[in-house]
Formats: sequence, C-alpha cells, structure tokens
Amino acid sequence: MPVAKRMRAMLAKKPQSEDPLPVAEAVAVLKSFPPTKFDQTVEIHVRLGIDPKQADQIVRGSLVLPHGIGKSKRVVVFAKGNLADDARAAGAEEVGADDLAKRIKEGWTDFDVCIAAPDMMGLVGPLGKVLGPRGLMPSPRAGTVTAEIGKTVGEYKAGKVEFRNDPTGIVHAVVGKASFDATKLVDNIRAFIDHILALQPASVRGQYVKSISISGTMTPGVMVAA
Repeated sequence: MPVAKRMRAMLAKKPQSEDPLPVAEAVAVLKSFPPTKFDQTVEIHVRLGIDPKQADQIVRGSLVLPHGIGKSKRVVVFAKGNLADDARAAGAEEVGADDLAKRIKEGWTDFDVCIAAPDMMGLVGPLGKVLGPRGLMPSPRAGTVTAEIGKTVGEYKAGKVEFRNDPTGIVHAVVGKASFDATKLVDNIRAFIDHILALQPASVRGQYVKSISISGTMTPGVMVAA
C-alpha cells in the first residue's frame, strides 16, 4: 500500500476529536491501523509542564517495563575482576577497561548502553565528548554507574528503558512493538506513565503532564489520558 494511501486509511480510523483516550482505547485505535511489512516500534511522548533550562526540573530515569520492549540492547561494561565476570555472565557484548576506553575514544560506539562500575569512572569520565552527545554516558542517576553490574546488565538485555526530557520538555520512550498483545502494550504504557508521574519535580507549579500520545513508527499519534 502506498504511503499516502496508508496514511489516509489510518487517519480515517483515528478519532476526529483530539480528546485523550483511556490507555486501553488508545491502544485499540493504534492496533486498528493498517499493518506494515515490519514490526513497528511503539513509542510514547509525554509533554511536561517543566522548565527544561532549570536543573532541578529535569525529568530523567530508567525502568524495566512489565513486558520489555521486544528488543535486546547491546551493552558494554567498564569493570574489572568479579564485576567483569558478572557482566559477561549477564550477557554484556563487551567488557573491559583501558582497552575498551581506547576503542571508544577512537570513535567506536556500536552499542546501545554503557554501564560502569563506580571505580571505573576516572577512566570513563574523559570519554564524555564521545559518549555524551550520543546519550551513552554512564550516570548514577540513570542507574548505569553501579556496583550491581550483573543485575543492571540483565535488565538492559531484557529491554530496560532510559529516558530524559528533551529541550522542549517532552519525554520520548519506546514502550513495545506493534506485534505485542494489546494487554501487554497497555501494561507497559500505564507503567511508564505512572513512573513519570512519580518523578514530578517539587519545584514544578501548575500542570505537570500537559499531554501524552502514543504512535507506531509509521502511524499518526493517538492522544492518551494520564
């Protein structure tokens, strides 16, 4: 089906009103759209009433969704000794120290997540110019600087989601695949929304969550009630 024709077909199924729908109804609309030849990624977009320029209003974190995201992430780990062994046992693609730092400094970033043991941050810190712009820099706040290496690697291999508001105050995240059962998508979306609500900065005044939408890789957005 040509793209323009497919889009018209999807828009015809989308509610004419932009009023937000309960999560289950929004997922039903999303799953009613004509399928594509590939398994689309389902994303959520949460527009927040924060001032992104204020450090105390940044909304970021990570969570393991109830049903994962349908994709195993490529994980690299900075660790040594027993923690390095834990990382390998948990399925990390690359584990190292100076050798790994050298590869990354030379521009290698063929991975989705970078995790570091606390005692390795002196080595990892100088890599910020390479890792930072790509959103790969390990951070205690995101849970990627940790002594619980095995557990953390396992969570990311299972599809742990990281997020941070963009410069306009919107949080974007993957919440599953179009092939997921509707119930699983509903569970994941609800878990993500609840997590965002729990992270409201104390300094935010007025409406915290302004709008929520979900969409597939090639679908229109569907508005969701918080």
